[in-house]
Amino acid sequence: MPDTPLRILVTNDDGIQSAGIAVLERIARTLSDDVWVCAPASEQSGASHSLTLHRPVRVRTVSDRRFTVDGTPSDSVLLAFNYLLEDRAPDLVLSGINHGYNLGVDIPYSGTIAAAAEATLQGTRAIAFSQAYDAATGIDWATAETWAPDIVRKVIGPDWPQGSLVSVNFPDRPPDAVQGVRTTGYAPLKQGDDYIKRDDPRGRSYFWIGLPRYSGAVPPDTDAEALSQGYIAVTPLQLDLTHRGLLETLKQVLS
Repeated sequence: MPDTPLRILVTNDDGIQSAGIAVLERIARTLSDDVWVCAPASEQSGASHSLTLHRPVRVRTVSDRRFTVDGTPSDSVLLAFNYLLEDRAPDLVLSGINHGYNLGVDIPYSGTIAAAAEATLQGTRAIAFSQAYDAATGIDWATAETWAPDIVRKVIGPDWPQGSLVSVNFPDRPPDAVQGVRTTGYAPLKQGDDYIKRDDPRGRSYFWIGLPRYSGAVPPDTDAEALSQGYIAVTPLQLDLTHRGLLETLKQVLS
């Protein structure tokens, strides 16, 4: 990290008005005075790493160093790097805090993770944050706000391999009930294909994706297990999707 104050970009997929991004901005300001915010104008959950290609994308100034984009999380990061902060790129990108966890196979769908991945493609370290919660009681942001600053300071200390990023999931517990921090892999659990079928007033059927649910036992040493036991799960990810074992097999059969 540079000797000058960290330039931090804060973004998310829940939109500029979300409570989670306000919490993350406060966290960022405990780390640096040079904090910028650029996030979608509306919720983009499940947008993954999509880009807006077939219409213009507009940027609006919300306040000093705070901007909103009428596009996806990836659009927001790209515009921040290539337009808003073209004089000096961020040293660190913080994405979130997502309303709900991002565990296992949530990761490919997550706009929160995708925003961090886009920053990684730009050559900048990025951390994605997600907060588990109970829909009946709502979200308590105190856990993330208490624990995140120290996690960020420790995580950005060592060198990272090229093409890597970090996902952090906070459990649905008060700050003093958190068991600690665990560094884990992610759980290869398939999210339940829970579609709710209903009829509109004209009698035509439509479908709505239900709340996330998982089938099967929670694998050990994974983000899902850590969260279920009251730990904060810190999971390193990488952009390289190449399966090295199958690569060698295919080389043999196709050569």
